[in-house]
Amino acid sequence: MSLQTIILTVLQGSVLLTVFAIGLRASMQDATYLLRHPGELVRSFLAMNLVMPLFALALVFLFELTPAVNIALVALAVSPIPPVLPGKMMKEGGTESYAIGLLVAASLLAIIFVPIAMEIIERVLEIPLTMSAAAVATLIFITALLPLGLGLAVHSFVPGLAERIAKPISQIAGLALLACMITVWFAAGPGMWTLIGNGTVIAMVAFVLVGTAVGHFLGGPAPENRTSLAFSTASRHPGIAIAISQANFPGQKLVMPAILLYLIVNTFVSIPYVMWRRRQTVVEIPVKA
Repeated sequence: MSLQTIILTVLQGSVLLTVFAIGLRASMQDATYLLRHPGELVRSFLAMNLVMPLFALALVFLFELTPAVNIALVALAVSPIPPVLPGKMMKEGGTESYAIGLLVAASLLAIIFVPIAMEIIERVLEIPLTMSAAAVATLIFITALLPLGLGLAVHSFVPGLAERIAKPISQIAGLALLACMITVWFAAGPGMWTLIGNGTVIAMVAFVLVGTAVGHFLGGPAPENRTSLAFSTASRHPGIAIAISQANFPGQKLVMPAILLYLIVNTFVSIPYVMWRRRQTVVEIPVKA
């Protein structure tokens, strides 16, 4: 077994455990929150699945980026939110119901939306794409819906057990994810740095800023939901993006480094927004009281 295979296996296991741990802390009320609030569901769909793919295409036409960066931006734009994001949302003041409901709704919508978006992109950019709707649905089901459903089932039938094992499982998943990311950073680092230039970083910064702003303003009147949707619109599932890229462009070896570079850019560019939201949360607490 190669090192790459081991890394991918551990990474997938970490993601599955992370989503399972989220499910252990959640209820069906949380999972179906957005499905029961159609207005918020429509706004989240517009932010993540309409504005960002269109903006990614605009970046492709406006900047003379390398093919790998173009592929990475478009693949990220059509991918659902990463499974680890609900934890970050709640840490930064988002509500549990909205965060988990957004993960479920985004995953379900992605099964329908991603193949349609890829078909439109294929026609607009005049490039052949081969990843089927069934492949997308299977990938999203395995990485998000199945482990979340199992966690919800354990929470429903044996809540005491779910409460006890949720934190240890989450910690194990976090350590495995950290080990994988460190290994991948070192492996993909040289290729990642070759992509800097020709407007690559500017385009990625613009993607994060526009995603954050669109998510914040379409998040609705509740400040905590604005924060959650801002994170979700700017942050996308790197595993799904890599899978889409590799399935359709197997010869583009720099796509993974491009996606990793985006993750770095996203982390640093989002810091001012995170700090601002934390200050706003401190101000809002006395008002609610």
